[in-house]
Amino acid sequence: MTRKFVLSPVGTSILANTARLIKADVQKIIHNSNVKSESDISADDLSVLRRVIEEAENKLKDADSATAAKMSAELNGIIKIYSGAFNHQGDFHLLLCTDTWLGEVTANIAKDWLTGKGVIAEVRRQKDLRTDDLSSFQVALADIVRFCEETAEGYRRNGYRVIFNLTGGFKSVQGFLQTLALFYADETFYVFESSEELLRIPRLPVKMDAENTVRDHLQVFRRLSLGLQVDQEEIKKLPETFLLQVGNESALSEWGELVWQRSRDSIYRECVFQSPSDRIVYSQSFIKSIEGLSPDRLIQINKKVDDLTRYLETGQHVQSLDFKKLKGDELLPSTHEIDAWHDQDAKRIYGHFEEDKFVLDKLDKKLG
Repeated sequence: MTRKFVLSPVGTSILANTARLIKADVQKIIHNSNVKSESDISADDLSVLRRVIEEAENKLKDADSATAAKMSAELNGIIKIYSGAFNHQGDFHLLLCTDTWLGEVTANIAKDWLTGKGVIAEVRRQKDLRTDDLSSFQVALADIVRFCEETAEGYRRNGYRVIFNLTGGFKSVQGFLQTLALFYADETFYVFESSEELLRIPRLPVKMDAENTVRDHLQVFRRLSLGLQVDQEEIKKLPETFLLQVGNESALSEWGELVWQRSRDSIYRECVFQSPSDRIVYSQSFIKSIEGLSPDRLIQINKKVDDLTRYLETGQHVQSLDFKKLKGDELLPSTHEIDAWHDQDAKRIYGHFEEDKFVLDKLDKKLG
């Protein structure tokens, strides 16, 4: 049986429904829904919220599926996906919550119920995902795109069926995930609040139509995706919807990040492109050593050049880059190496510094 990766955004329905049951003030939940830390909540509100949380934990702890479905919109969807029978070994559930105290508390209550049923579940508190700051919210959405590209796609490559369970969570997050589901989910599930029926939407054959825009401004997209500075005149050439202004800095918006993530590999597979940094130089011996590479290896080289660019310009070391100094002088003029790939024939990229520039000398087998 095919294993599932299920992404479920989580709101505060468990707490709101519990508050109504015990006749507590639901407005206390709504008022504090964007508060990041418990310490920032007033004593009076905190007293009410702790009572609601404790009651929710107790009610859900030993609850059967029918009770859990009534208490939680998110669990309602998950329960219906499995028809109430949690006997699918190896499935993984990711509960996506806001960057708030109540969001994380609620997600953990849902997680505890799932793990009690033998389900593998994990909570992801998405940094900056709050609706009280639009710029931070957009940064968080862009990060969710990167997460889906790396994690959801990773599970699919490993044979999982990717499901977006959009029965719960905040409407602003749901709306964005509906769009992402077109690209990352094999199927999407909704539950009508007035019905017991589960609405299933299969994956549609959607293709990103902005690849040419990325191709025409490739170096700008590369540098923005790496969090590096870009000339403002070059930025002005990009469609406004792809950009996010944070003070005087520019970054890819959530839509720009989506376009980049969905276009990058299909472009990178064509050839090894010029470095996005003038601090990286391709020698003729390096260019010769990468001739005849397969498209999947070209993608790897381009990504390593991106990682090296970020390291040289910011000092931010990516572990997978494995940039280090060579021992001995048998490969001179090369003095350093970085990892190209580990699988198949395990290659390294060798190079050396010339003042502030790093020259790529060749792609070759790993030493030893």
